[in-house]
Amino acid sequence: MSFSKALPPMEGEQIVPGISQKITVKRDNMGIPLIEAANMDDLIFAMGYVSAYDRFTQMEGFRLVGKGRLSELIGKATLEIDIFMRALNIKQVAETLYGSASPEIRHILDNYSNGVNAYLANAPLPMTLKMAGHKPEPWKPIDCVYVFVVLTLGLGQNLHEEIDMLNIAKQIDVDKLAWLFPIYPDEPLPFDEMKKLKGLDLKSASLDIEKLRQISSRVNQIIIPAAAASNNWVVSGKLTKSGKPILANDTHLPLTMPSIWHMMHLKCPEIEGAGIAIAGVPGIIAGYNGNIAVGMTMVMADNQDIFLEKLKQESDSLYYLYEDKWHKTISREEKFKVKGQKDIITKTFYETRHGALLNNILTDQPRHHLVPMPVSQTLGIAFSWAAREPDRTMDAFFSIMRAKSVDEILKYTSRDTSIIPLNLVMADKNDIAWQVTGRYPLRKKGRGLCPSPGWTGEYDWKGFLDPSLHPSLKNPERGYIGTANHRTVPADFPHILTSSWYYPDRAERIDQMMKVAKDYTVENAKAMQLDVYSPFVEVIKTALLNEQTLKEMTAFWKDSKQSPNAEKAMALLRNFDGMMRVDSAGAAFCGAFLFSLSKNLFAEELGGTESQAYQSLLETFLMKYSALHDHLTDRCKDSPFWRGKRSQILAQTVLDVVALLEKRCGENPEKWQWGKLHTYYWKTDGTLLADYMDFVSKTGIKLLSGYFDRGPYPAPGDHTTLNVSAYHPGKDFDVWLIPEMRIIVDFGSDEPLIGINSTGQSDNPSSPHYDDGITAFREGKYQAFPFKEENVKKQYTKTLTLVPKQ
Repeated sequence: MSFSKALPPMEGEQIVPGISQKITVKRDNMGIPLIEAANMDDLIFAMGYVSAYDRFTQMEGFRLVGKGRLSELIGKATLEIDIFMRALNIKQVAETLYGSASPEIRHILDNYSNGVNAYLANAPLPMTLKMAGHKPEPWKPIDCVYVFVVLTLGLGQNLHEEIDMLNIAKQIDVDKLAWLFPIYPDEPLPFDEMKKLKGLDLKSASLDIEKLRQISSRVNQIIIPAAAASNNWVVSGKLTKSGKPILANDTHLPLTMPSIWHMMHLKCPEIEGAGIAIAGVPGIIAGYNGNIAVGMTMVMADNQDIFLEKLKQESDSLYYLYEDKWHKTISREEKFKVKGQKDIITKTFYETRHGALLNNILTDQPRHHLVPMPVSQTLGIAFSWAAREPDRTMDAFFSIMRAKSVDEILKYTSRDTSIIPLNLVMADKNDIAWQVTGRYPLRKKGRGLCPSPGWTGEYDWKGFLDPSLHPSLKNPERGYIGTANHRTVPADFPHILTSSWYYPDRAERIDQMMKVAKDYTVENAKAMQLDVYSPFVEVIKTALLNEQTLKEMTAFWKDSKQSPNAEKAMALLRNFDGMMRVDSAGAAFCGAFLFSLSKNLFAEELGGTESQAYQSLLETFLMKYSALHDHLTDRCKDSPFWRGKRSQILAQTVLDVVALLEKRCGENPEKWQWGKLHTYYWKTDGTLLADYMDFVSKTGIKLLSGYFDRGPYPAPGDHTTLNVSAYHPGKDFDVWLIPEMRIIVDFGSDEPLIGINSTGQSDNPSSPHYDDGITAFREGKYQAFPFKEENVKKQYTKTLTLVPKQ
């Protein structure tokens, strides 16, 4: 088999039924397409055609995940993922969203789907799908919505966070739980919130929360963007050299091959825009349209809650308790086809007033549909999600990149409620602004951080925050706006947007760099996107180098007869400038310190490094401001997890770091390098799922990994730097989160938009544009997106013409 045979031509003519006039698809040296059409219908059709051309394997993956049908492609290894997705009832969310869309949006989805199918009708099937023996169904308009909903699900981490919390609560006393789930450095620990779990016997409830966490973790691994990061900022003309605004955006997503983003430029008489798109969804998501620029980050919104339900089974029905009365659950039956199996698997799923019950995914074997779930499961886990309510998200989503001014975008976002919780920053040639979008539950009681008892009704949702109360800002006096998943509102903000803000360090660094910037230019924006300074290094220094702690650690080291090695490490830290460069010894120490501290501080109390409770805690470090960081602040000095020996644990951690670095980098501290530990490795979804497959499938994928995957490469930065490259403290140093794209728009430039993808445009390993973005990404290079005809002619060297069938 040859992957190159699955590469359609990028030049020449293709006769295509379904279009009214000729369409040109021009490509530059990076394979980025400029699609030019005579009308909007043909333009959207061509976008679907080109999306399938470049990324159909990825599109099919998104579609199958959303529909809970991934095991039809892969087999039994992903059946639990399918069951999980069906349990969430993604179908209902997609159908509700599609039903709420305007006729115009449905027409756009129709045209896009027609373009996808026109490509599939004549092009060779992608080799990865052919090797799997998979025959994709025609693309339907609602399939675009399934992709959209899967990505929206990934923008909320609270489901996974609350499952992790339940798993930890089985291992430790509830009174200790608040120490592990800090909200933000300056906000009180959530002791009152954790009282909701007081008195619940999670251990004897016969609810396999550990199994649920394992499945949730796997789902979290494959759903993009299941990550908590991104940067954007916008600078007003009063701070720039040109006197015009500059906007920058880099979205931080799991390191995948290919990236989620598909860069393109769309042009017809009605609309023009360039930037990033998602294969499977029509429209430009972030970028520039000749009049406005838009960038986005996650709000970290808490729009998902877990409700614990008291259950009982009577005859063939399942009931749940609510306000002292037993209510019958709503049931639905789902059928699963599994590759390699003849029999259809049937499962029954249940819902309470709070949402879908997740218990049914915990059973290994299908049961007769009249046996809903084991009687021993007296507690149910119900999932509430704000996306289940109808709204006009699809309309707002597509309207933004057609706007001609900041005020027009603000009008769209206030009119059409959006299920997507984003920090939108925007600019036109005169104005800059920020707008929070999304849907935020109003709870009768509690914060929503911790799972809530569902049987009392006291923690129920009572509606959603009015969009007019969503935070926003236009043309601030300081001259810039920046967001980085941090808390963007004051601690006393009257409405709860979330209790799961990300680390504040990147936002602090934006402020630091903006305060010293003069005559701001694109070069300043590039320097910020590539910056690897970690403000958190100062927290580590304060924790280890303060006089009293250092004195106590030194005594510990002398007793263990390892003082010289430890003192060399302290000298290294004292002189470290905080720049997490690949060749930095100080960066290697700080990265290894967090890695080792996690084990020494938390593992013993949570049942050891292999326990499910400890693994759950490690996952929370990736989602939000963490207990690992918080325990290095003064307020956690008396935390029970220090076990009354804070200085000894810190001292032992330093010794462990020295031992690790000597083993990995050599005995000379001056030759320790962060890049020897911390690396990029781009892997396909197949590689990521291989460990869950049977031996034959796993072996085959491993043998082809060198063909599909790229790396390893030394990686600068960490989770606290603007140029993010997050790893797994307590687990490994592998980079899992990066800026999957970077864009900058300078309204003072003749050609405002530049950007870069982190991989290539194609998902075919034989394409020259499969991985050509990796080098440019690592070297901090950018690609122009010209709008002027003379520059377009210079940049785009290949042309494919789509010709209507007569």
